[in-house]
Amino acid sequence: MLASQIPAQPLSHRRVLKIALPVVLSNATVPILGAVDTGVVGQLGEAAPIGAVGIGAIILSTIYWIFGFLRMGTVGLTGQAIGARDAAEVSALLSRVLMIAGAAGLMLIALQGPIIRAAFLIAPASAEVEALARDYMAIRIFSAPAAIAIYGLTGWMIAHERTTGMLVLQLGMNLLNILLSIFFVLGLGWGVQGVALGTFVSEWAGFALGLWLCRGAFRRPAWRDWPRVFDRARLIHMAMVNTDILIRSVILMAGFTSFLFIGADFGDVPLAANQILMQFMYITAYAMDGFAFAAEALVGQAMGARASGRLRRSALLTGFWGLMICIAMAIGFALLGGWMIDVMTTAPEVRAEARTYLPWMVAAPLVGCAAWMLDGIFIGATRSRDMRNMMILSGLVYLAALWALVPAFGNHGLWAALLVFFAARGVSLAVRYPALERAAG
Repeated sequence: MLASQIPAQPLSHRRVLKIALPVVLSNATVPILGAVDTGVVGQLGEAAPIGAVGIGAIILSTIYWIFGFLRMGTVGLTGQAIGARDAAEVSALLSRVLMIAGAAGLMLIALQGPIIRAAFLIAPASAEVEALARDYMAIRIFSAPAAIAIYGLTGWMIAHERTTGMLVLQLGMNLLNILLSIFFVLGLGWGVQGVALGTFVSEWAGFALGLWLCRGAFRRPAWRDWPRVFDRARLIHMAMVNTDILIRSVILMAGFTSFLFIGADFGDVPLAANQILMQFMYITAYAMDGFAFAAEALVGQAMGARASGRLRRSALLTGFWGLMICIAMAIGFALLGGWMIDVMTTAPEVRAEARTYLPWMVAAPLVGCAAWMLDGIFIGATRSRDMRNMMILSGLVYLAALWALVPAFGNHGLWAALLVFFAARGVSLAVRYPALERAAG
């Protein structure tokens, strides 16, 4: 689909679902890959390889996640270029994104030694696990340019509403990874290195597939119009947007990390219960991503076209479906939460503890819905400064809630503070929404 054709399409529920549902299906494949990798190394009959793959994957995923701003920033900027019918800028943006990803990936490869050492200083493991994890990361780090570039490629496709292509990319990459891991580990006996090599090959294959899916950008000479690609004003704007999103994301991650760390002070059983219930949160986030991505694409196009009415309808349509998903999640957790807890653990004390705090998790999707959807709206509009400032404000509110509630109410206070964090994000962004709409007029 040509960029110039997209804004002419009517906004409808069907269009929102067409964007969102492939993302939801794509996200459903993510935990499957981790389960297969764990299962494959589990066939080796030793604990150390399982721990090594788990730790190595978490370290690299956390490092790569830092560059997740590339996906979010690319959606907004590309969507606005599409809305403005600036096909040359749409192609030039992809070139900028790929160059940033390549530079970031090469930097990680060059700095892999100190990065890995620092990771194990923060999260030490046994000598055997650490040695195997180092072997795992020493292979996988060489696909860093591809892994980071995929963030940008998927962002570019989301802006074009081509989420089916994103689904094809994710499914193809994960299926290849699964097949190679089984062959390298169980067929050739390469152990942890085999799992790493399977991921290395699949990430580069995914990058190649992503380039092919985005091949329309390379049919225009603008992708190699270097004065445009390296235009100082556009590069500075892109850097500012991405930096703001990075700050926002770091604060958000710090909030979730502090939740788990503070929960550890209440003992092993509450910690385990919190960890189980947080899996419900991830399920909700995976489901919500599709509609948040739809908001990013549609709002970005409306902002680029300077169409405030279209922007408002985009926000309302995607927000409606986001709310429906959150209501469905809350009802599902209320009805099936006990069963889900029992599936995740057989420890009677953990089951009982998780049920005690389950009502907080039932409320979480409803309280957090506005924050999730407004994030997508503000990303599409590239109002990253507002996102950064409102996240800083919400983080301070969260800290105040922790200070006031945790000493008095323990783990219940911790859950209450987390929901206050969600509510603060939603309310603060809602306050800034009218200014966003005025900017599109």
